[in-house]
Amino acid sequence: MCRWFAYISPEEPCLLSDVLVEPANAISKQCSEHYLPKLLPHGEEHDLDDSNDKLMQMRNSLLNMDGLGIAWYTQAAENYVKNVEGQRPALYKTQSPPISDFNFRNLCSNTETQCLFAHIRATSGSVVTQVNSHPFVFGRHVFMHNGAISNFSNVRRDMTDLLSFDAYCNILGSTDSEHAAALYITNLTNHGAKNTWEKEYPIGEMLSAMNKTLVQIMELQQKHLGEKAAPNSLNFCATDGRKMVATRFRNHATQQPPSLYWSEFAGRTLNHKFPGNPDGADLVNEAATKGTDEKIGKHTIIASEPTTYDEGEWHLIHANCMLTVDENGTEKEVPVKYDAKFNAVDPNFP
Repeated sequence: MCRWFAYISPEEPCLLSDVLVEPANAISKQCSEHYLPKLLPHGEEHDLDDSNDKLMQMRNSLLNMDGLGIAWYTQAAENYVKNVEGQRPALYKTQSPPISDFNFRNLCSNTETQCLFAHIRATSGSVVTQVNSHPFVFGRHVFMHNGAISNFSNVRRDMTDLLSFDAYCNILGSTDSEHAAALYITNLTNHGAKNTWEKEYPIGEMLSAMNKTLVQIMELQQKHLGEKAAPNSLNFCATDGRKMVATRFRNHATQQPPSLYWSEFAGRTLNHKFPGNPDGADLVNEAATKGTDEKIGKHTIIASEPTTYDEGEWHLIHANCMLTVDENGTEKEVPVKYDAKFNAVDPNFP
């Protein structure tokens, strides 16, 4: 499966290298190594191979080497372009492995932002090319996905019929994820034209659009496949730079969705300005410029895997739930609203 990382704050920027490169379990190092507290067994059995969950073993045995993408919000366009208000996403995509990508590492060491998406890809079948790497940008809105829409080829044509004209035209690649992104922006803007992508929408509308996107995908699968429909893994995340909504979802009665965690504390441990080290309590951050009693600004991290050693800093998002972060940085977890009739049987892991 893919891996993704998201950071958002109304007041505290992060240095990209602090959160994406330097930690021992930074996303740039999750191509092959994984850390899944609260999902893997602990004690004597703590390795992936020790898990009795064969689906989890399959998901986390794949190499995430099929593309890297990051989107970070900046005020540059607002400062130079007429009629642009608020931050807009800059985008970098590559097919190079992140740990050896000189441009990626240099960009991260010199860029800060208050909103960041990062994604490493393990393809579910579509071609490996830059346009198929996440995240996907629609105006001021950005979207990424970990998982897969099952039997995508069976529903792809009808899925495009649900899209607004401009959302359809904005699809540059062939992935199920980019089609889901286009469906989300169509729902969020009520089939609006491209200019509506520049608007902000209330967090409640972002939540509703995301929930509707999940349900529409399952409705199409039931229409075309009936009882042969297989479960989806739909860990979506979308932001407008000030607010964020993420899902941890799998339409199966008992199977866990792919891993997804959130933290309101880890940003301090990751930030080199503050004391502490993401790789261990006994490690000293000699570069810290802040005191132990100084507080960091409100922030939220949502990630496929924790990027600090301290499990206490992280919460596992419950299965089939969504996490929202509003413009004030307030987090709220809510269940996905869907009919249990859409739960499917997994033919590979009955």
